[in-house]
Amino acid sequence: MPLIDMPEFSGDLLAEFAARRTERVNTPVIQPAEPFLDMAGEDLRRRIFLTESETGANLCLRPEFTIPVCLRHIETATGTPKRYSYLGEVFRQRREGAYEFYQAGIEDLGDKDIASADARAVGDAAGILKALLPGRKLGVTLGDQAVFEAVVNALGLPFGWQRRLIHAFGDMAHLEALLERLARPQPVTGLDPEIAGLLASGNEAELVSRIDRTMQETGYSTNASRSPAEIARRLKEKLELAETRLDGTALLLLREFLTLQLPLAEAPAALAGFADAADLKLGPAAALFDARLAALANAGADLSAMTYRAAFGRPLDYYTGLVFEVTEEGSPAVLAGGGRFDRLLTLLGAKDHIPAVGFSLWLDRIEAARGAAAGRKVEAGFRADPPREEKSVQ
Repeated sequence: MPLIDMPEFSGDLLAEFAARRTERVNTPVIQPAEPFLDMAGEDLRRRIFLTESETGANLCLRPEFTIPVCLRHIETATGTPKRYSYLGEVFRQRREGAYEFYQAGIEDLGDKDIASADARAVGDAAGILKALLPGRKLGVTLGDQAVFEAVVNALGLPFGWQRRLIHAFGDMAHLEALLERLARPQPVTGLDPEIAGLLASGNEAELVSRIDRTMQETGYSTNASRSPAEIARRLKEKLELAETRLDGTALLLLREFLTLQLPLAEAPAALAGFADAADLKLGPAAALFDARLAALANAGADLSAMTYRAAFGRPLDYYTGLVFEVTEEGSPAVLAGGGRFDRLLTLLGAKDHIPAVGFSLWLDRIEAARGAAAGRKVEAGFRADPPREEKSVQ
């Protein structure tokens, strides 16, 4: 039995899901931990409640629904396209609020019309919130991981640096720290002089041989999880990353891109202008961005209530393109958030590539917003109809 009550508006929410022709699914509360530890990102990993089975397998309390829903889809060999909805408890440590709370959402799997599916996800999230919070003004913030990746790739950074920057997308403090390191590279210290010399010479065969001898002499090889060749490759990458310096122009361009924040309707022109001025080719990422905007407009979305922020991301590693959040105007509380995760199902074991997009609704925050609205109505009623004063009898 749940330890907390399901929100009183859950029936309305399920009706909204049904109207959107989704199939409601549930997943076990106890989940294998590895998919979350491997794919969900550092922000979620450190907040998961972990345990072990009798056989020593790593398990966890369900911290979110996207990965379990995708695993269920793969295990049941269900065809696509498929639209799933869910409503249930999740468990994770939070900076504010209870560690056990209800989430709901939609996962849209297999629709190959990426732009239309993205627009539907944003429209569904905003539409459901409008139904649950009638008369409230909502704001939608969008980012695009694929556009950020295209900018980083166009700057010609080594792959290792590209991976680091992409991993930090959405965490501005982390990104700024990485940009500082690119502006002022620090030499690698503490290397054995012979190893350092072989790295500098580029003699890979001798470097691998030297690492192998060291492992044999120290006995490390009997327990090693990495081969001498892999260790040599990682050392070369570490040295390359440490010595990479992003020239001043490229650094300014990247920082300029990350400052872009403007109404969504103006974003395509701003991105095109930035790319032309910087002589960067953003290719398919920019084309998909424009197609998504057109799909949103065709669906009747209120683009004036939407903002594009180039540095905006969400703290889950599996996002690949669109990312978005919905808030109530005047409040920082995120009521809904989601995005595109096209690589996730393949990483979880799907044999075929399955494009995917979805979003989650934070039901405790929605409940608080509904309660605040009800309180304001009561207060307004008292102000509009003050109690009558009785005349005293003289």
